[in-house]
Amino acid sequence: MLINTKQLKGLTIRASDGEFGKVDQVYFDDETWGIRYLTVETGAREVLISPISIVRTDWQVRRLDVALTKKQMENSPDIDTHKPVSRQHEAEYYGYYGYPFYWGGPYLWGPVFYPSGLAVSTGASIAATPESILRESPDSHLRSAEAVTGYDIEASDGEIGHVDGFVVDDEDWAIRYIEVATRNWWPGKKVLISPEWIARVSWTDFRVHTGVTRAAIKSAPEYVDSMPLTRDYEDRLYIHYGRPPYWAAKHRMTGI
Repeated sequence: MLINTKQLKGLTIRASDGEFGKVDQVYFDDETWGIRYLTVETGAREVLISPISIVRTDWQVRRLDVALTKKQMENSPDIDTHKPVSRQHEAEYYGYYGYPFYWGGPYLWGPVFYPSGLAVSTGASIAATPESILRESPDSHLRSAEAVTGYDIEASDGEIGHVDGFVVDDEDWAIRYIEVATRNWWPGKKVLISPEWIARVSWTDFRVHTGVTRAAIKSAPEYVDSMPLTRDYEDRLYIHYGRPPYWAAKHRMTGI
């Protein structure tokens, strides 16, 4: 299911032994555009939840069920998300839960397509930590979706609007689309572009550079975040931009 990251904020986290806290922010990998963590406000401190732990999303009651106990989350490693999160900190987090690392493999979640594929503990993460960390960049490339909201969008031929949100697939937890507000140019209209069409992001200038023209963005199908995002809409979106859809590439890799 495709959902806007705005819908994640405030979701209740329910552990195997009761409710624990509420989702505050979303952190994504700026290289793969995968959602790596949700921050959860507990009243005592902020903790991280990986999509690996999520077993069920109930949008009607606005709740995420996780395969963790409250004590597990209470005792999880401290990670200061106000500072760059290092790969070593992530390795400590993954080691605590016994999850295999998501980095280093060919797919969004390392050796698997979906985070649920990493939910079974193997113990390999902890054993491989020292050598793996030495080979890795110290930067985990994690960005807050909230912090990136508001970045200027630069089309291939000039400025066009700004980032107003993100659309996420809650099965593989990939960011499928960037929500672009063009109200500075055409009042009220929002459109979507795929991260695959991003040429680069200037983190120091707070600017996202795309390979799409202003005219193409201007005439794209309008996105209304209060309405479900259907496959019919996605088909029209990719036909409009003349780009192959992400599910075509996934089909080639999986045969499904």
